[in-house]
Amino acid sequence: MKKVGIIVGSIRQHSLSGLVAQNLAKLLEKDVEVEFIDIADLPLYNQDFDSLEVQPAPYVAFRNKIKNVDGFVIVTPEHNRAMPAALKNALDVGSRPWGKSAWNGKKALVVSQSPGKLSGFGAATQVKNVLSFLNVMTVAQPEAYLAESHTLFNEAGELISEETKKFFALLASSLVTLL
Repeated sequence: MKKVGIIVGSIRQHSLSGLVAQNLAKLLEKDVEVEFIDIADLPLYNQDFDSLEVQPAPYVAFRNKIKNVDGFVIVTPEHNRAMPAALKNALDVGSRPWGKSAWNGKKALVVSQSPGKLSGFGAATQVKNVLSFLNVMTVAQPEAYLAESHTLFNEAGELISEETKKFFALLASSLVTLL
């Protein structure tokens, strides 16, 4: 069975990105094994570490998790028209040392969300640009930019609208098909 890693770009507890990811995970679990990959405790990437014989333990653990999945769902908020620093750091950590990228050849679905009307388009575009450089094939259609994301869930964190549920199912199946 294929395995999908889920990376939440927000390191805030109870984030909207986390709710999106949890709802997508429920749909994906019908077809693939799902593992949430936490990025909150990754030390900032430092190129000096690349030359160390023994890499920092959090880097090694993270890279191994990336290597052991077939694809990803990356759910990101937008911070100042860009991806969050923690997410960029995770992409960098997984891509090094040079020539040994754990991301190489993987597949990904990128979903952005924002409580505002612009839906995190800038963040998603940045993530896709970096993934392209890292040789990760992303789901091209449908694109997933979720505006006013705080209105999508009930108090239990479940999707409210049937239309949104159908869209999430389409997103999940698009990634599974790409795998």
